[in-house]
Amino acid sequence: MSRMSVLRGVAGLVVLGCLVLAGCSSKGARAPVEDRGTMSSSKPLASVKSANAAPDSPAKASVAPVVEPTPAAKPLPGAENAGKPGYYTVKPGDTLIRVGLDHGQSFRDIARWSGLDNPNRIEVGQVLRVEPPVGALAEPEAKPVVLSSANPVALAPVQAASADKRAPANAAPVATPAAAPAAAPSTANAASADDEIAWIWPVNGELLAGFDELKNKGLDIGGKAGTPILASADGRVVYAGAGLRGYGNLIILKHNNTYLTAYAHNQALLVKEDQTVRKGQKIAEMGNSDSDRVKLHFEVRRQGKPVDPAKYLPAR
Repeated sequence: MSRMSVLRGVAGLVVLGCLVLAGCSSKGARAPVEDRGTMSSSKPLASVKSANAAPDSPAKASVAPVVEPTPAAKPLPGAENAGKPGYYTVKPGDTLIRVGLDHGQSFRDIARWSGLDNPNRIEVGQVLRVEPPVGALAEPEAKPVVLSSANPVALAPVQAASADKRAPANAAPVATPAAAPAAAPSTANAASADDEIAWIWPVNGELLAGFDELKNKGLDIGGKAGTPILASADGRVVYAGAGLRGYGNLIILKHNNTYLTAYAHNQALLVKEDQTVRKGQKIAEMGNSDSDRVKLHFEVRRQGKPVDPAKYLPAR
């Protein structure tokens, strides 16, 4: 072997040894880093990050908050009577005056029967008693009429819950039967007695509009402002005011347990609530309150339901 060949062989061995050493040095530097990353904790890397996350991190925000239970809504007054006979559930737009008119009752009676502290405040869904409790009087004791220049005659009280039945002037006297124990009249007899009312027209004037169950719940009668408006029958004033939209200055008379009459659009009201009035008494003056012209809107309500007044009033 030549000297040159020997030198080349030695040089190759030296280079091979350097390469082996370099490779070993490189592996030794990386291994400890990998060992520390995987063995410094018994938890996986993902778990370590979650445990060290900031308080507002998504991992903590995903916990559902504690929600306090919503308290149950308080039942409305009278709710236990909803749907029962003699009760009414208040609807949107109702007023106590409207409820009274629609059920043939004084709004004050309904407020008393229903235990209302404030008659001006009723709630949708509230249940009102619209018929008197068993044994209760439907009407309080009537008060005497307050006299004015327009009403100079003193008036006697009307008997509550009964029609005024007078014998004709030329009728023979009727013998008074011997006293007997009072008996409660049957419903049919009471209704029959209540129907015996001698009505009169509340005002003389042109008939502007007749009764229409859907469009006009009474008669519209024309005239001049200030024309006297008369009570169509004996009764008690259960409302006098302007609290019912569309009626203006309004008077409602209760004649018995069956009938109410309403007198609307007046320019002046001459009677007050709880006063008793006689048939033909001046109770108001014609006007155009809440109306497009001077007129009287006159209604007859039988047990709260509008009926055609022309069927009750005498022909003219």
